[in-house]
Amino acid sequence: MFELDHDLAQDIVDRAMAILPYNVNVMDSQGLILGSGEPERINTRHEGAQLVLANGRIVELDTEAARCLKGVQPGINLPLFLDGRLIGVLGLTGEPQQLRTYAELVRMTAEMLLAQRHLQVEQQWRRQRCDDLLALLLGASGDSPRLVDEAQQLGLKPQLPRIPYLFELDAGPEAQALACWLMSRYPDSWCVSPARQSLLWCRPAGVALDETRLLERLQRHGWQVQRLAIGSVAQSLEQLRRGYRRVRDLLAYGRDVLPGERLLSLTRYRLPAMLWRHRSDDALDELLEPLHRLRAKDSSGQLLPTLRAWCAHDGQSQACADALGIHRNSLRYRLERVAELAEVDPLRMEGMLSLYLGLQLLPVD
Repeated sequence: MFELDHDLAQDIVDRAMAILPYNVNVMDSQGLILGSGEPERINTRHEGAQLVLANGRIVELDTEAARCLKGVQPGINLPLFLDGRLIGVLGLTGEPQQLRTYAELVRMTAEMLLAQRHLQVEQQWRRQRCDDLLALLLGASGDSPRLVDEAQQLGLKPQLPRIPYLFELDAGPEAQALACWLMSRYPDSWCVSPARQSLLWCRPAGVALDETRLLERLQRHGWQVQRLAIGSVAQSLEQLRRGYRRVRDLLAYGRDVLPGERLLSLTRYRLPAMLWRHRSDDALDELLEPLHRLRAKDSSGQLLPTLRAWCAHDGQSQACADALGIHRNSLRYRLERVAELAEVDPLRMEGMLSLYLGLQLLPVD
């Protein structure tokens, strides 16, 4: 429940006294002075305010009436309402007949400030609760009916199909600023920042997006995106949680194996990212051993790039030779040398597949 605090009370006092030649006090719902032009009165009880709180109406006190109350000076004390609830008292010090013209205007201004601050607090609470909910929905307990229901009530639309994007920022504004920018331009987006320079963005799947142009726009706005991992469409929260794990693996794969790539799509790198996730498995060492032998024995440094080109062109001799700028006979000679040194034949389907999978785990020089 929203309540007056010292900072807000003093802000009301300072704004009023910048215009009026009278002292102003603001009291809370217990009659305690929270803000005043007379600092020595702060945190003291105001009996005139207690009369207002008891009756819910304006109390005017002339000099004679003020003498009968403790800690009270002549003036006008007015109730402060927020959404129909009495939450405090505004007091102006002076002779009541001189203050009546100003009192209602000051009260109106004070209540406007109260409403504005209340709205800010509500918005801040909503943002924080949405952030907490998203973290829970994307975590292990994300299928809880209570969480899903609360997400619907807050307008998060958990039923929408979404695509996960994971940003790794190198420099510039923090991830939270990027989250605000994305949510303002792509309605119904979800943004969670796992770290200061990392952001998970789950955007609705219904709108097409050119990721290359997006990176260009972000760079113009000051965000240096080191890498962006893009997942697949998730039709449910469970799929979205799996998608988050996939793009996290994909981003780590790109960091270790493809450091020069800024844009990493799960559609393109699904198999390599899956293999990389299990990179510590002894069985995968068998895929890398032929490539380590090849690298160690290749004095010219041509064979590994040739093998990458061969796999990239799906074993198409002419296309691969053209890409390398060599004759098909030279390409065949190099591939025969690969087979000899790696002890795996790239001209055979089984050998090409084995070498291809190994290349996906071998960092690009």
